[in-house]
Amino acid sequence: MAEPRAFPGFAHWKTAACEPLTGDASARKYFRLRAENQTAILMDASQVPDSVAPFVRIAKHLRRIGFSAPKLYLHDAAGGLLLLEDFGDDTFARLLEKSVEPEKLFTLATDVLIALHQHPQAVPDSLRAYHPEKMLEDIELFVQWRTPKVTALEREDFRAAWRTVLPLAHQVPASLLLRDYHVANLMLLPARTGIQQAGLLDFQDAYRGPVTYDLVSLLEDARRDVPEALQKKLLARYLAAFPTLDRETFETSLAILAAQRHTRVLGIFERLARHEGKLDYRRLHSPRVERLLQKALRHPILADVKNWTDRHARTD
Repeated sequence: MAEPRAFPGFAHWKTAACEPLTGDASARKYFRLRAENQTAILMDASQVPDSVAPFVRIAKHLRRIGFSAPKLYLHDAAGGLLLLEDFGDDTFARLLEKSVEPEKLFTLATDVLIALHQHPQAVPDSLRAYHPEKMLEDIELFVQWRTPKVTALEREDFRAAWRTVLPLAHQVPASLLLRDYHVANLMLLPARTGIQQAGLLDFQDAYRGPVTYDLVSLLEDARRDVPEALQKKLLARYLAAFPTLDRETFETSLAILAAQRHTRVLGIFERLARHEGKLDYRRLHSPRVERLLQKALRHPILADVKNWTDRHARTD
């Protein structure tokens, strides 16, 4: 962990009890600090210090427009440290493992996206766009790690197939795209009301982008099965809130971004396994993501992407 005693304003916490918390697949580490009757979360991003300033910016913005992002007590961008409000331990993922009714949690998460996408100031000024070329750059990981033996020509065929379809995903409205919006990054805050009952985490990679992206992240989770009937119900709930949204355009965007996200995630899980020795992501979750990818690729618009994947990357 980076040395917190040099953290400006850290004096109150220098004798705090420090409890490591379970992290994610990133290089960030988390600790709960306890000092007297107070707790706070120390996020150690010293290995990825460039993520601190975006986190601070988006957290402040979300709170300003009425959403539950953590309060920022202290931050040191150069050192990669943040001291944050402690939302507790009740992530939606943990509650689902305790057999809390899934529909309640997923409905709240969907309502947060509805409220965000309806908000006229959802996107901060000058926020970067998740444009098609950036989306393509992100899924190059798949070729690098899942299909490293393809030729240069085959790699160019991959790019060409994706370049044809990715712009079509952007024909839906754009909003604030949180990017890793799933149940492991949502926390239940029962003392609050409405959409503020959902505490938001892990949004430092936010972009301006298609409203369909975070819906895919939520409803086609890489780490757990979401019942298809519940997915359909929540998509209907979302669409009911946007009656002028063209359904065919929406469904096309949803399929393309589902395929894009699942392709990216498979590349990440393969890299974690091969490069970092973190085998559990591939062992536990890649088969699910493979199934989700094949489901998305059944959309006719993705025929060329499916043909490439079937030739070069099928595992069955």
